Amino acid sequence: MKMNHNLYQLLLGITWKKLAIATPLLLVVPIATATAELEIAQTTPNANVSSGQNVIVAGQETDYTLGAGDQIRLDIFQVDEYSGEYPVNVDGTISLPLVGAVNVEGLTLKQTEEAVSKQYSVYLKRPIVNAGLVAPRPLKIGVSGEVDNPGAYEFQLTPTTPDFPTVTDMIEQAGGITTLADVRNVQVNRTIQGRTTTFTSDLWSLLNNGQLSQDISLRDGDTIFLPTVEEINLAELERLSEASFGLQVDEPISVAVVGEIYSPGSLVVQPDQLATNNNQNNNGPKRDSLPPRLTQAIELAGGIKPTADVRAVEVRRETWDGKKKVMTVNLWDLFQSADADKDVILQEGDEITVSKAVALSDAELQQQAEFGRLSRDITVNVVGEVANPGAIQVKPNTPLNQAILAAGGFDKSRANQGEVELVRLNLDGTVEKREIDVDLASGANDENNPILKENDVVVVGRSGLAATSDAFRPAAAPLGILRLIFGF
Repeated sequence: MKMNHNLYQLLLGITWKKLAIATPLLLVVPIATATAELEIAQTTPNANVSSGQNVIVAGQETDYTLGAGDQIRLDIFQVDEYSGEYPVNVDGTISLPLVGAVNVEGLTLKQTEEAVSKQYSVYLKRPIVNAGLVAPRPLKIGVSGEVDNPGAYEFQLTPTTPDFPTVTDMIEQAGGITTLADVRNVQVNRTIQGRTTTFTSDLWSLLNNGQLSQDISLRDGDTIFLPTVEEINLAELERLSEASFGLQVDEPISVAVVGEIYSPGSLVVQPDQLATNNNQNNNGPKRDSLPPRLTQAIELAGGIKPTADVRAVEVRRETWDGKKKVMTVNLWDLFQSADADKDVILQEGDEITVSKAVALSDAELQQQAEFGRLSRDITVNVVGEVANPGAIQVKPNTPLNQAILAAGGFDKSRANQGEVELVRLNLDGTVEKREIDVDLASGANDENNPILKENDVVVVGRSGLAATSDAFRPAAAPLGILRLIFGF
């Protein structure tokens, strides 16, 4: 037990002072000999918690307090027959020679020294007591809120795992956070001698700035609560998916897709597996798979119908308390920006609704036409097998041929130069596609060189040889989004 005794001295930061002189017991002056690494924090009231409860910021942690199941050692100076190891009984007491039961439930080691010293002072003159933790009891910690597997968890401190678990340790054990977790305001509730204290931990600062003080060290009986975020930040979800305590993305999930979709219903979305060598030789977060995303679910459901409003795809997600949060996704914007962060990461139970576009009135159609005439320059996208794919600025009434030339012309070794596709977002949110037999020598005409409008997309496909040699991953680029919408 000597090894454990020394180990837990280090664990709790206990300093055992050695007295170099032998002084008669009756003449000894009492001194405080046990100090803890963490001091009890000064607390400030918080209006959001009930009376009798305090709120503490991360880093202001508390001493270890004793409870049933702990094994402690008491050394009473110059009274070896009363010194020894004592278990804390189920009623929170220790049974000592001569004085009997002493209640130490909820006491720190320093407070335990004082309590034992007081009991022995009836029989001894100024007794000096040193208390140390030999074997801590199993820690029981509750995790609730926005985690995958809320519940009570047990953690046993041993010589091989001597450190107290932290907030991120227990969140990871509970399956990681959900996409709705507010990681900036993680709450840790701790009861000390009947008084509840709430610590607030900002795990976003831990993740991005390395603030280790935010990863609070836990004690027996602590409860962790992850509240629901007010608004989901899609860019932050990508970062959280890489954290050890973050989104767990290695399991398939079940979602439902309904509305203007070719194969509506429930389906299972698998995470994309990464090649093993993708995560080697770097110091960043390691993961074997990528989280399931909205475009994957749409692809599995057969793609979106032309009558769909692609600007308002809704993802309904259930919070920890059964409420619903709705995210509205603009697939057209996702295509235009080619920003993967806008491709929503899905989680178990999501409901995806693709709404039908509302028909426009004659007045709205007239407004659309007037807007086109009043525009100075318009933005169109030329994507696929051209020299310089991407968004370009052209004058109103620019025909398709000129847009292709403005993008550097066809990639002669890869492009299908006989046919292109024109994709147009209508004012009502629907998308239409035309296949055009292109003729670069032709003048402007509606059949094979139509006039372009704002946000039109010209898709230059691959030749048969290039298509055969390529390994294309759907939704990996702007063309992938178009394939989801039209199934081509």
